Amino acid sequence: MSNVDVVRRFYEEMNNGRKLDIASEIMTPDHQYHDPNSPAAVGPDSMAEIVRVYQTSVDGHWGIQEIIDAGDYVTVRWIGTGTHIGEINGIQPSGRKVEVDAISIHRMQDGKIAENWTVWDTLRFLRQLGVIPDVAGAAADEVSIEGSATVPTRAG
Repeated sequence: MSNVDVVRRFYEEMNNGRKLDIASEIMTPDHQYHDPNSPAAVGPDSMAEIVRVYQTSVDGHWGIQEIIDAGDYVTVRWIGTGTHIGEINGIQPSGRKVEVDAISIHRMQDGKIAENWTVWDTLRFLRQLGVIPDVAGAAADEVSIEGSATVPTRAG
């Protein structure tokens, strides 16, 4: 099985197919997950628990958009979608639909995923849940500049 096949199993079987029990088949025993929005996770069981949170709190689906095979590294551009049906990080269920872009880099070792670095659009996720106002909800004393963040208009 190629590295790309193993990574596909992570998204299609473990995450979308809800087969968390395959984590130890596709990840090294000391697998490390790096995500600035999640607690550090070491080992397949820890990774499975993080996936479970998104499966149960947002009925998550991981849609692969592109896979780039670079030997011992496999990069995946994906879109996470779902409906906020359960509590997540203290945020009560809202019933709102979510869709966020993400990129994950998987380091492979001996045919298994040894490390995973993921960066996803947390700001968009929180805006879609209504936790943070979107740009249209910005204060009247702020100006949105195309292609950049909202910028205050007063000196201070």
